[in-house]
Order: sequence, then structure tokens, then C-alpha cells
Amino acid sequence: MRKYILLLITAFSIITASAQQSLLTGKITDKNGQAIPFVSIYIRNSTYGTTANENGIYQLKLNPGTYNVIYRYVGYTEKIEEVTVTDHDQEHNVQMADEVFATDRVAETYRKNRDAADTIMKQVLKKRKYYIEEAASYSCAVYIKGVQKLLSVPKSLLGQEVRKTLDLDTNGRGILYQSESLSEYNFQKPNNVREITIANRMAGQNTAFGYKKASDLQANFYQNVFIINGLATRGFVSPVASYGPRFYNYKLLGTSVENGHTIHKIHVTPKRGHGQYFQGDIYVVDGDWRIYSVDLFVENKTSNLNLVDTLKIRQQYVAITDSVWMPASTQYSFKGAVFGFKFGGYYAAVYNNYKINPTFPDNFFTGEILKIDTVANSKKPGYWADARPIPLTAFEDRDYKKKDAFEEYKKTDTYLDSLQHHKNHINYPGYLIFGYAASNKSAKDSLYIFPFIQTFYYNTVEGFGINAKVSYIRTIDDFHSLTITPALRYGFSNKIFSANMGIDYKNDPFHNAKFYADFGSDVLDLNNVGTRSLYFNTLSTLLSENNYVKYYRSHYGDFGYQREVLNGVFLKGGLSYSSRSQLYNTSFSKIKDIKDRQFTSNNPLAPPGTPADDHSFLFPDNQALVFNASATFTFDQRYETRPTGKFNLPSKYPTLTVNYRKGFKNIIGSDVDYDFASVDLSQDHIRVGLSGYSSFKVSGGGFFNNNTLYYMDYNHFLGNQGTTFDPTYVGSFHFLPFYTYSTNGAFLEAHYQHNFAGSLFNRIPLLRKWKLEEIIGANYLTTKNNRNYREFYVGVQRLIFRVDYGISYAGDKKYIQGFRIFYGIR
Repeated sequence: MRKYILLLITAFSIITASAQQSLLTGKITDKNGQAIPFVSIYIRNSTYGTTANENGIYQLKLNPGTYNVIYRYVGYTEKIEEVTVTDHDQEHNVQMADEVFATDRVAETYRKNRDAADTIMKQVLKKRKYYIEEAASYSCAVYIKGVQKLLSVPKSLLGQEVRKTLDLDTNGRGILYQSESLSEYNFQKPNNVREITIANRMAGQNTAFGYKKASDLQANFYQNVFIINGLATRGFVSPVASYGPRFYNYKLLGTSVENGHTIHKIHVTPKRGHGQYFQGDIYVVDGDWRIYSVDLFVENKTSNLNLVDTLKIRQQYVAITDSVWMPASTQYSFKGAVFGFKFGGYYAAVYNNYKINPTFPDNFFTGEILKIDTVANSKKPGYWADARPIPLTAFEDRDYKKKDAFEEYKKTDTYLDSLQHHKNHINYPGYLIFGYAASNKSAKDSLYIFPFIQTFYYNTVEGFGINAKVSYIRTIDDFHSLTITPALRYGFSNKIFSANMGIDYKNDPFHNAKFYADFGSDVLDLNNVGTRSLYFNTLSTLLSENNYVKYYRSHYGDFGYQREVLNGVFLKGGLSYSSRSQLYNTSFSKIKDIKDRQFTSNNPLAPPGTPADDHSFLFPDNQALVFNASATFTFDQRYETRPTGKFNLPSKYPTLTVNYRKGFKNIIGSDVDYDFASVDLSQDHIRVGLSGYSSFKVSGGGFFNNNTLYYMDYNHFLGNQGTTFDPTYVGSFHFLPFYTYSTNGAFLEAHYQHNFAGSLFNRIPLLRKWKLEEIIGANYLTTKNNRNYREFYVGVQRLIFRVDYGISYAGDKKYIQGFRIFYGIR
């Protein structure tokens, strides 16, 4: 870690405190004396620079000498000032003039061309691929600052309590959140990235979106699709995309000469009223046909942004070498309103100390795209006062001091005792739905009582029942924790009492390693991949006379271990022993009697029309000793390493999982004898240009030994028979009956889903207001025992139009088909 610290000190050598350096400060204003915020300032013929703060104040730490300081900001003429720095701090204020782009030079240069802007953009598009690939690798130091502010509060809500809680002034303004980070960013073609964060600082609570690392603000308009993480599901067409002229109108506003370069100002407007498009201006260097500056924006009313109404993106490029240009600064600024609360803010990045095509050590790029130093979050205010290139405003400095003082107060016994009393106070209405959580003041010990809606239940097997369940968590240290979850269950109709306990011991968060064990007795679902919760099954049974879930009795014990043995290779294995017995319906209560509907047998294989009190045979009492294992392979696994562990990120390649399950016969009385194996291939959120993202899952396998097994040992499928489901989860059948297609043979299932996020928003204002998504999908299942099922669906997140049919040739033919509307929930 010492070498990383030394690298960052070198990278920010000019902005790090030194006895031989002096501070150059000043204020940047326009011709009327108004401050110009976020001006880019950098030293000519170097890769060192900074950005002015929100009040136009800047600072540079420089060794004694004479410098040409360049001041750049879109909308103003670039200015170069010669400044001599001595052995003491000095002030140098700058006034910038409005940019002037002459049109007579345009007429002279492009007098033979019908449309000057299109001619220029054709040259830019010819060079875009070259500029994407011009630097095979580079490294730089990055400082990122973010501020989220509340701009106003409805007067009816601006009471003293609200002002105190949010720390607002009398006009309802205040800082909700601010952050800073210092990182070293490294890149190597084609897509190797490694970022090392040396320092992080946060104040306040960020509950929406944020950009705290350098990779978050790698804004590259040369790419065809521009991604705005956190604020938009779909990508945006870049004005410099290879197919940009199909989506944008270009207008040349004028030409000027800055720093020896002829610069064209191109105004960009979308050809369509709604869609994922930018508006604003881009500045192009004549001859090189490269981007000089960017000043673009997108709006929610036309482009379907999340959370904010307007997002502006400004970017300045500088020459690193004679042929390579890189961003000197990038800024995202935003505004929005929620229920009358108006908010705004910005995230600004400053890039320094570029090294083009550096020599990286062997095995430098390992898939770790972010590493946060163990002491990154503990840097003191004095460190930041010396290290930050963008000075704080007085408002920001006051907010930091106030929140730092409050953080110190939060460590006192007085506060911790008060917090513990407040947090541990039970809210009975909240407990009904969300449960109850309590912890001691050190947060080392915590207790969670599961909500009442999961505790009190009804089904036709047990009648009304109680399932009392709690979870105790002991946090030993940052890397070790123990979770114990005991449960007591009693059915008042069948008089069956169950008691069980689950134990998890996490011992290595850097490899997702843990030991786990479960033992006791319980009433379990015959479909071991899950059907309906106790709560939803209670509602459907009592209100709709649909006793969907079928149960059996089990006394069991199992233990296992999981660990990521290599990056992208995750292994899990366990051994279980259980004694199983069949159960039958004993209760037939209902709140509403549904015409032409009757409760069904607890035997899922009983033919239609079988009475609910049926005691037909499904399986004998049996014992099962079963070994199960799985291996998951994530190719090109990317991950972040934080002080508290390793966090894997989605891969651009599918994930492969191999599963194996074996039942052992005649060992400690075990009756089962089977071998089952399957393979899953899946991937989520595959971006498909501008149309949204796709997801898929394909699974296949079967029993290559099925000498002795029972219904709960079959391969079951995740389906649904009610009208509520999660339309965004890939890998489940939205309308498949829970038990009909379970198999003891071979199977193949496939799932595909595509989300057209925002496509309907642009056409239907009501859907745009509700923030819904258009979804199309298809599921397919076939099993060796002659059962096939297909379903297709299209709709918007909560409203799904469904066409499905199932065919069963195992006995009587059965056809299920129809066209219906279902209400889906996330």
C-alpha cells in the first residue's frame, strides 16, 4: 500500500503541501463582475490543473517560477495569463470575456459547401474510431467532488422541525450530502481498468445516486452510446456517434482561434422530440477534427431520466502530447423536484498527471477494477485542506465542520444510549409488516423478529398456525460474524409442533466464505425451489379458496461450506440427512366461498376433482442422506476491494453454474439412491444499443440414476399460479403451475426477457409519470416425461399481457391457453 500512497503523492505533487511551494489563488469573474463557477485552470505544456469552485475561487500550488496559466470554460473566450510565482502565497484574479465566434471566417472557409456543420461533423466521425484508440494505455490522478443540495421546500412544510432535521436556512436551502475522493486511475486496451482510491470523504446521507470513483465519470462522447449510470436505464446517442447524423441536426454557430487552434462551435439538436438524445454545443478542433469541449444537456421531459429533471454535462479536453488529448475536467450538474422539494447539485472531476502508454507491471490488471485503501475513509480535515484541488466554499466548509462535529458526538455514550433507546422502541403497526429490529449501542449484537404477517398463517394442512422466528447476529469484527435463526412452528389443526435452527458463520468476506448448518423439524413445501410465502398462501386460501402450496413433514440436519477459491470460481457443497413423511389436509376454513371452486388435495399428483380430504398415497415415510455441490464460473470477473471485503460486479459474459446432487442408499438408514446434475447459463442486463437491456437463463440436466427417489427429490421449477409476481426476475415462469411439471427425468428450460426502459414513456405521458417499463419475454420448458410448457408476455412492469399454454402427455392430455391481464409487483 505504501507504493500507492507514493504514487498519489507524486500525482498530486503540486497540490500537496510542500515547504517550497506557494499558493496561487484568485477569483474568476465575467465582464459584469459575476463569479464564473467550475472554470478549468491548468498550466500550459503540463498535465497539471484544477477547477474553480461554485463561487469561481481557484487555487494552485506551484513551485517558484513563471507559468502560462490557461483559463477555459464553455461560453467564454479562453484566456492565457503569465504569472510569476515567488516564495509566498499570492492572489491573481481573472476576468473572462464572453466567447465570440465569427461567422465571416465560416463563410470564407466553407463557401463552397451547402452545410458547413454537416461537413465538419463528417470529418469528426471519420476520426472518432482513431481517437477512441489513440492511447493504448494511460494513467492519471483523479479528484472528484460532489454536492447535493436542497434548493427550496414548500412553505407549508418549512417548519422548525424540518429546518432543524435537514439543517436548512430560513429559505429552505441546505447541503444534503457532499463527498470527495482522490484516486489513481489506470487504463489499458481493450478494457482493462484498475483504480486505487487513497482517500474518501463523505458528509450527510446520499439516498439517490452518486459518483465517488473515477470510473463513474469516464465520460467518452466518442463512443456511440453514452451511459449515464444511476440516472437512466437506457443509453444515449452521442452526437459524435457513427450514426449520429440520423438522430441529430448540426448547426455551425461560428469559429474562433484559441491557444493556436481554430475551434468550431457546433449546436446540436435532436431530430425527434422524444428519445435518448442530447442538446447543446460541442466544440471541434479544425484540422484534427477532435472534441475540444462539450456543453450538453438532457431533460427528463424528453429523455426519461430517473430522479432528476435536467442533467448538464461539461467537459474540457487538453493536449497531453502532440497527438493525444485527454479530459482535463468533467462536470455533471443536475436539478430536480420531488413533491415540491427542489434540489440540485454537481459532481466535478479534475484529472492530473497523465502518463500516456506507461509500462504496467506484469499481472497489474487482475479484474480488480477498484481498490480502496484501508485508511481511505479516515483521513483528517487537515489532510483534505492540503490535498484537495478545488477549494471549499464557505457554505461547504461550514457543512463539513457541522457534520464532522455531529459524527464525533455520535460516538459518545450519551448519543449511543439515546439512539439505542430510540431504535429499539417497538412500532407495532410497523412490526405487523416489517418486523422489529433491536441492537445494542455498539451494534455488535442485533436481534430481528420477523413480521406478524409472516408469523400468523393459515393453510389446509395445518389450519391456523404460528411460525415464530427470530434472527440474532453477532458481529465479531469487520471480517467475522455469526447469525443464529431459531424458529418455532405449530399448526392448531394437525397439532404438529416444529422447532429448528439455522446457523451461518461468515469468516472471510474477501472470498465470500461461510459455514452454514440447519437442524430440527419443520413443515416444508414439496417444491423445494419455492412457491408462495406463508402470507400470500394464507390470503389465497382464505379469500380465493386456492390452497396452492402442498406440504410435507421433515426432521433434518445439514451443514455446508462455500468459498470463492479463485477470482470468478465459486464453490459450494453440503451434506444433509432428513426423515420425511406425507401430510394431509385437516382444515377447510375460508372467509369467502368461491362458486365452482373447491380446495384441492395435498397430493399434487391427485387427479382433478379429487376431494380435499383425500389421503391418497404420494410417498412412504423415508430417510435421505444427500450430498449437494455446485460450481459457479464467472468469466472475466470484475470486482471491487473495499476495507470490508470483496464485491463482485456483473460480468459482460454469461455465468456458468454446474450443479450436482447425490442420494446415498443404505447409509445410516437412507432410502434414496439417485444422481442428478444440471448446468445453468445466465446473464443479466445485456445492453442492446439504445433499446434497453436483455437477460436470459438456460438450464438443462436430469437424473442419470433415479433408482430410488421421492417427490420432494424431483427437479422442480420456479413458477406461479397467482396474479402477483416479479416481472423483472429472469429464471422463473410467471404462470407455470407449481407442481405439474416437476420431473424425475431430463429437462430443458429457457428464459428470455427484454426491457424497453423508457420506450413507452415517450409516447404515453401517464406511463412516463408512473416510471413504468415495457417488458417482453418468453419462457420455455420441456421434460423427458412428455410435458411441455411455453409462455409469452408483453406489458409494462405492473401490467402484463400473457399468452401461455401447457401440454401434458403423461396420462390425460391437458391444454391451458388464454389471453389475460395480470397485476405484477416488484
